[in-house]
Amino acid sequence: MIFLKDIVPAASNNIDTRFILLDKGKITVEAQNRSCLTLVADETAAVHFQLWGWECDIFQPGDIVDLSNGIFSFQRNNLVLRAGKRGKIEKVGEFTLSYVETPNMSEISWGPDPNNPKKYVQGSIVSPYSRIFPPVR
Repeated sequence: MIFLKDIVPAASNNIDTRFILLDKGKITVEAQNRSCLTLVADETAAVHFQLWGWECDIFQPGDIVDLSNGIFSFQRNNLVLRAGKRGKIEKVGEFTLSYVETPNMSEISWGPDPNNPKKYVQGSIVSPYSRIFPPVR
């Protein structure tokens, strides 16, 4: 299992991780495809996570989820973690996972690694928190 703070954008990667779902946005429908953006976190970082189809109805805030073979890449100009076609998500519990809300890995600017243009490295932080799911004050 990898911590969310250690994920890096790539067109295809195999991310195996566990997180808690903190917040869920509204369900959108485009060309008969349902999706919703969520905010998830583990004890090291937070990230935006994309749910598709039936997943939007099944998963709720407070659910602890295992992701296997996930992808961290751009989806409609947003950097999101998602299961993709080969990945799998599974609810494994509720409410009992320590987490932090910063940094938000989706709110970091990434750029090509000068030593290896096929890899990305962290650039500036756009926002330490999610701009889509602002913290409750």
